[in-house]
Amino acid sequence: MSLASTGSFGDFVARAHAAGKLVVQPRMGVSDADAMRAGLLLTKASAATTVGTITLDSYTRTGDDASARASLAAGVELNGYPIVAHDAATTRGVLDGVVGPDFPVQIRHGSPLPESIIAALIDAGLHATEGGPVSYCLPYSRVPLTESIPNWARSCELLAGVRSTGVEPHIESFGGCMMGQLCPPGLLVALSVLECMFFRQHGIRSVSLSYAQQTDPDQDAEAVLAMRRLATQWLPDIDWHVVIYTYMGVYPRTPDGASRLLEEAARLAVRTASARLIVKTVAEGYRIPTFAENVAALETAAAAADRCTRIIGDVLDTGIHAEASALIEAVVSLDPDVGAALVSAFRRGYLDVPYCLHPDNAGRTRSHLDSSGRLQWSAIGSMPIREVVGATEATKLTAAGLLTSLSYMERKFDNASLEQEYRAAPRPDELTGSTADDRDPDPPSPGRSPAARQSA
Repeated sequence: MSLASTGSFGDFVARAHAAGKLVVQPRMGVSDADAMRAGLLLTKASAATTVGTITLDSYTRTGDDASARASLAAGVELNGYPIVAHDAATTRGVLDGVVGPDFPVQIRHGSPLPESIIAALIDAGLHATEGGPVSYCLPYSRVPLTESIPNWARSCELLAGVRSTGVEPHIESFGGCMMGQLCPPGLLVALSVLECMFFRQHGIRSVSLSYAQQTDPDQDAEAVLAMRRLATQWLPDIDWHVVIYTYMGVYPRTPDGASRLLEEAARLAVRTASARLIVKTVAEGYRIPTFAENVAALETAAAAADRCTRIIGDVLDTGIHAEASALIEAVVSLDPDVGAALVSAFRRGYLDVPYCLHPDNAGRTRSHLDSSGRLQWSAIGSMPIREVVGATEATKLTAAGLLTSLSYMERKFDNASLEQEYRAAPRPDELTGSTADDRDPDPPSPGRSPAARQSA
């Protein structure tokens, strides 16, 4: 299988977008090669416009390839596909007859040091991945940014080399998903744009900017439209699209609540002319989903998207674009090299992710949900956005308050689903077919109120 025969990830998404179809994508990965192939085939056969995913295991993400190989040899099931531990021929067997111009496959990994992963996916005939030197370093590791950034630079340059085979490599920034939740949208937008600028600087010409669905659909729409404007400004000479992540926080536990939240994510994607959606399943709240549940989520999201219309531009400007723009401008002013600028920005606190415990993060920012369910800053530390944000509400978030905030969407969608179920349930009279007189042993008579009857 040649690289050129697999087509380009970005090209496939662009064609689908031009045809009015939202590309939907699962997150799935298992260690057994045959099972991984089966999952990809089910994804490809689903009633949706899909791309495939191979999510890697924790050993591979952390560079512990020896443990991954030992687990494979012992028949131990891992929590993802160990692409470095499997030889290239095994992975090519997984992909043979599956991947192609009509079904590209992306490697998702979570590593701050992905160079060996990039080499392995290229050997296997693939050319699309995701992450970033900040977004796969700060939330998931203690690796210093000064190590992650040069490793990611080499990884980008390695991946860019496959262009000589006739295929355009693609990297998706994870910057719009930092910490999954409770990170205000302006910072998410800025990080996603900055990481894509980093990819561009190191030879990548096809990228995607991510944004994780948060707690308010109008705030999310404003954020995504701001990201589109900024991508047009800062990435004018490369191919890019926007990918929406279905809510990454505590997920609804009722099937109806989970499905309704996924459908809202699909509406956000269509509303903002985003091209791709990462789905979540009805099982997210309590266990790892099956392949069948992933396929059901893909089809639910695709159907919801087909019912929507692009209405780009119909949002109130509350300052998200100005905030993200100020952050990007401050970072790029520090150094012409984007990687060096990112290191300096975190050292100075110009970028500071709330609730992130990584040693390179200043940890002086905080956020909260306001009374309407929108994400707001409680403290901005040294981030250069005071003129945009204005005075912040110094809300002290207790442990109990943090848990309440983290479960906001779970409660919102589960409670709405339970209320809807209650309202839809038949009343006793509907079950028995009784009449009003049958139900009321003492029907009201002229001059006698229900209150009088109750006190009688």
